[in-house]
Amino acid sequence: MSTIPSGKYQLKSLHEEISLFDRKLAHLRTYETFPSEAERTAAADKLVAKRSLLVRRAQQMIEEGIEFSQFERPKSLLSDDTTAPAEKPAATAAKPAVEPETTTLETVPVPSPFEGTSLDYRPDLLAYKKNKAKQKSV
Repeated sequence: MSTIPSGKYQLKSLHEEISLFDRKLAHLRTYETFPSEAERTAAADKLVAKRSLLVRRAQQMIEEGIEFSQFERPKSLLSDDTTAPAEKPAATAAKPAVEPETTTLETVPVPSPFEGTSLDYRPDLLAYKKNKAKQKSV
């Protein structure tokens, strides 16, 4: 039986698989339907067990000194606290999504460099809008 060699590309693949399991867990907990809550928990526990094996292997590779980019790490592994990796996806899946705040920017009219020349389109545009408004009101 051959063993998989350790390298930065294998570590990257492990991180991608861990991220995939995180998404599978989140989907299972939010969208999948089960006859009972016990069956949902059993299915989630199976995924958590597989994910924890991947996390353990990735942690071993990191401890061996294999280089990796922090951007490649799954979001669930970004914090320094790795004492309970199996519980992190459950905590993130249970939280409702936060709506990003939208801000409106003030629009400040920028003077045209063509103002007063034959290339200035604004007077023609204003005349067109007035003509269109007159046609609608008639």
